[in-house]
Amino acid sequence: MNWLHTYINKFRGGKQVPPRAPYYEVLWSAVGAFLGIYAVYEIGHFEQFHAQDSLFLVGSFGASAILIYGVPKSPYAQPRNLVLGHTLSAAVGVACAILLGDFPAISTALAVSLALTVMHLTNSIHPPGGATALIAVIGSEQIHQMYFWYVLSPIFTGAVIMLLVGLLINNLSPHRRYPEFW
Repeated sequence: MNWLHTYINKFRGGKQVPPRAPYYEVLWSAVGAFLGIYAVYEIGHFEQFHAQDSLFLVGSFGASAILIYGVPKSPYAQPRNLVLGHTLSAAVGVACAILLGDFPAISTALAVSLALTVMHLTNSIHPPGGATALIAVIGSEQIHQMYFWYVLSPIFTGAVIMLLVGLLINNLSPHRRYPEFW
């Protein structure tokens, strides 16, 4: 029973909650997130998608915005992770939709788990990539008919737009440096 006590004890955590970010960091984060999502929406022409697909896609990039502009030092926010994580996950999602589209429970679960596997193997984990893979499977028929074009646009294009905004905005602050690595 000692193993059970050790296991349950892990739930307590081991560290204190980190301090809140200073106000100037909060401001830079908000400005970056606004401009990044605005640029992705406008340049990516998200209005061409069904409303549900637009919500999904902006949601996936919204999660990326939190990383890139809110915690730009995070390994998951770095350019390699952002671009490869989204792009590879999109490709995995499209493949799952094509091969297993008749089995939605399996194709959705497999898309996310394989996307995570591929991101691990390529050292490019970007948590919103899981949503990107999922969207390829659960999106509308319009998304499904795009096949692998979905990977290029809106996903790769959107990730590059977010990266460019991240480079411009994060480096305007004297307290920030982005990226930490390529």
